[in-house]
Amino acid sequence: MIDAMRARSALSPPGVGNSTGAKSSDPRQLVVLDSYRCKVGDMPRAARFSDSQILDTAAAIIAVGGPTAATIGEIGHRLGAPSGSIYHRFPSRNALLGRLWMQKAASFQDRFVEALENDNAERAGLKAALSMPTSVRLDPIGAKILLLHRRQDFLSDEWSEAMRGEAERLGGQVADALASITKRLFGRASAEDRRAVAFALLDTPMAAVRRHVMASEPPPPSVDDLLRSTYDAVIGPRLEKRRG
Repeated sequence: MIDAMRARSALSPPGVGNSTGAKSSDPRQLVVLDSYRCKVGDMPRAARFSDSQILDTAAAIIAVGGPTAATIGEIGHRLGAPSGSIYHRFPSRNALLGRLWMQKAASFQDRFVEALENDNAERAGLKAALSMPTSVRLDPIGAKILLLHRRQDFLSDEWSEAMRGEAERLGGQVADALASITKRLFGRASAEDRRAVAFALLDTPMAAVRRHVMASEPPPPSVDDLLRSTYDAVIGPRLEKRRG
């Protein structure tokens, strides 16, 4: 009880109220009280849930039930938040899903592109191929979103210009990275060379991890070994031909 009285006292403006908690009839104090209440009412409320919490909750729902299960109502229910608080952060469900897809795509692609920055082109290509099982182990929910569902399920005409621009950037990022590593490996980027590089660095790694993503299990180390063998079998002979 004493703690509660202290708390009420701390919330009262100076000179308002008395030790018994009775309200003062002094007009000057009433003016002070009204002014104080206005100031408190004008103070912005701290956001209860962050964008990341909302997106993570939506991702967890999609990982189990697919994109259609991630309604604003269900996201709010999982968070214990009213739907209005989610619409305050995201203008629509489509905007939320689009933001989630781009967040996950950027994470996986950035790791892929970062691997290609290795000074040794042959080693860079292998690291990029191995970045896929690494990404799946680090973010299994993100892997389900990207590998088990259609990209179109997350796209919308309601996207803002900023979101459209980010989607275009992501779309060109991988194509540019593949063209660059192809030239570094073979000194050129013919259509045949690009197909070989895409097969070894993207197509095979994605196919290799997909069955494990579907089974909700991390890819075992043997997947990495198989990807190394595939990379050597596809890229190795082409490098030897160039060197010879």
